[in-house]
Amino acid sequence: MIRALIVDDEPLARRNVTAMLADEADIEVIGECASGGEAAARIRAERPDLVFLDVQMPDGDGFDVLESLGCELPSAVVFVTAYDRYALRAFEVGAIDYLLKPFDQVRFAKVLARARDWIGQERNGEKSRDARLAVKSAGQVLLVKVAEIDWVEAADYYVSLHVAGRTHLLRRSLADLEKELDGQGFCRVHRSALVNLDRVTGLSTDEEGDYRVELTCGARLRLSRSCRRQVQEKLGL
Repeated sequence: MIRALIVDDEPLARRNVTAMLADEADIEVIGECASGGEAAARIRAERPDLVFLDVQMPDGDGFDVLESLGCELPSAVVFVTAYDRYALRAFEVGAIDYLLKPFDQVRFAKVLARARDWIGQERNGEKSRDARLAVKSAGQVLLVKVAEIDWVEAADYYVSLHVAGRTHLLRRSLADLEKELDGQGFCRVHRSALVNLDRVTGLSTDEEGDYRVELTCGARLRLSRSCRRQVQEKLGL
């Protein structure tokens, strides 16, 4: 079964999608949401395979929803909106398709076929979906692969993702992001920074005898005493 969630602030729009899914034996509609905040909470809690996501909603638009989810993105996202100007951004954040209201059953059937194929390939291990983070940058929404992040730094109510010489701001606390990245090769080096252990070339000491973590990007980050043992163990030192 494919578990689907419908997100739209218009009740009629939600009923329309629900009705079109009614005769699909392999799709279970697990619920409906009318706002961005509700959608993000429901996706985290129930982890649907397929999300039909409106763009303009109260309490955060569809892009805000994906950004807030961090690494917990659904397998397949279909944007549903009355505005075609969002199409490019939708595909930039990894949507598999884009339904422009009003749409008919023929167009909807094509979207479902694509969703089934996408989810089926992922379940069969044919499609590698590296963990990603959706971040807003220069008026765009970008997908950043977690494996390509060099290090992460706390910045007030945000975190800075340092990736290949570029920096992206993400609306997340460092503690929350650390939990999301658990098991993906990241380790805290001091109170305000995490490093991708795959990017570490070694440890060094400065003139005062304090340890530094050397990264492939050239950064040298302070390694606090409280984090030193954990980092050394994870690096096999």
